[in-house]
Amino acid sequence: METMDLLLRGVTVVDPGPDRVVVRPGCDIAIRGPTIVAVEPTGHLDPAVARRVLEGAGMVAMPGLINLHAHAAMVLFRGTAEDVPLEEWFNNYIWAMEASLTPEDIYWGALLAAVEMIEGGITTVADHYFEMDRVAQAFAEAGLRAHLAWTMFGQQPAEELERAAGFAARWHGAAEGRIRVWLGPHAPYTCSLDFLQAVAREARRLGLGCHIHVAETAEQVTASRQRHGLTPIQVLERAGLMAQPLLCAHAAHVTPQDIVLMAAHRVGVAHCPKTFLKLAAGIAPVVAMREAGIPVGLGTDGAASNNTLDLWEQMRLAALLQKHERRDARALPLHEALWMATGEGARVLGEEGRLGRLQPGYLADLILIRLDGAHVQPLHRLEAALVYAVRASDVDTVIVNGRVVMAHRQLLTVDKEEILRQARERAGRLAQRAGGRRVQTYSL
Repeated sequence: METMDLLLRGVTVVDPGPDRVVVRPGCDIAIRGPTIVAVEPTGHLDPAVARRVLEGAGMVAMPGLINLHAHAAMVLFRGTAEDVPLEEWFNNYIWAMEASLTPEDIYWGALLAAVEMIEGGITTVADHYFEMDRVAQAFAEAGLRAHLAWTMFGQQPAEELERAAGFAARWHGAAEGRIRVWLGPHAPYTCSLDFLQAVAREARRLGLGCHIHVAETAEQVTASRQRHGLTPIQVLERAGLMAQPLLCAHAAHVTPQDIVLMAAHRVGVAHCPKTFLKLAAGIAPVVAMREAGIPVGLGTDGAASNNTLDLWEQMRLAALLQKHERRDARALPLHEALWMATGEGARVLGEEGRLGRLQPGYLADLILIRLDGAHVQPLHRLEAALVYAVRASDVDTVIVNGRVVMAHRQLLTVDKEEILRQARERAGRLAQRAGGRRVQTYSL
């Protein structure tokens, strides 16, 4: 075999698929550049031709987790808005605190989020926020793969669209191809129909998809029907946003008619169950959407609304809540939960065939997981352990684009202690909500 840049030896390969999870004990994984070039039984690949060898005996190798919806820099607001309804959460806390954010705050917040995500086995994130040049810089330095959208409210339509287009020109395809850009209108309840139509035209001109919040609460759906005579999903279709790839965050209150409409277009969903629970917003009909053929992956949302960027937690909540809501223990079984966290997330991002599988030809975004914790043993069924027992702290090693960014819990790309120091220094000022300003007002 030709020279390998990296060889993982003796791992148990877990490769989720849409219909089943393939488990292959005793395998080696060969990586050249950013790509997996071979997955073979241990002993079939010669370690002498590998530039670096990582021993993985006793560990699981699986695709890196894909976080489909986050506001990374909001880790700076973790724990500041607790036990309050959504309108108060936005108006009295989040949008008031965000008015004080500086680009440097956002850079250090994004780095803190990158540390948490890497340590938890997330290799790709779709982020939706402000000052996205600084977020892109942070993720590029940390080694993450990211799909980034600059939040737009349409308060200054021409300027916001020009800024988003400039961001795309600077960063789409940057960082060895790890950074991709989407347009980020905030939501149909904060953006006018005229502005959403302008975003759709710009998305077509630039050849980009859109990432938007939609149908988060039942009240939003009612207000949309009163204002437009349409559900929020129907507003997106009327605006032309479904002509390009569309990532819908939340979609907790889509109707059966909405589901038919979404399935007929290039629409994917980021399901963030912990946020729904914490803000008492309701639970998305995940099984119904997936049965209709809509790809549904998992997102953490921002740490201000659920306190962690732990996708393992989101995965088990997703499975448990669908069982509860449908009163059927067979709903969202193990293989579907694992697929949602990996390959189906790739499908939502238009990255199927490149991400989300441990197969030759796929990008080398993968993680190694330890299974020696008391909370995992004894190990009767590996898929059950991964969905219901494994913790973020069990992730041992993380590889993105063929590069080891964490080895044996040691971060190799960023200075964790400096990032923590910077975050602590900024947190107190941001929590003051000084000046009585808001970036937007939540009103239906």
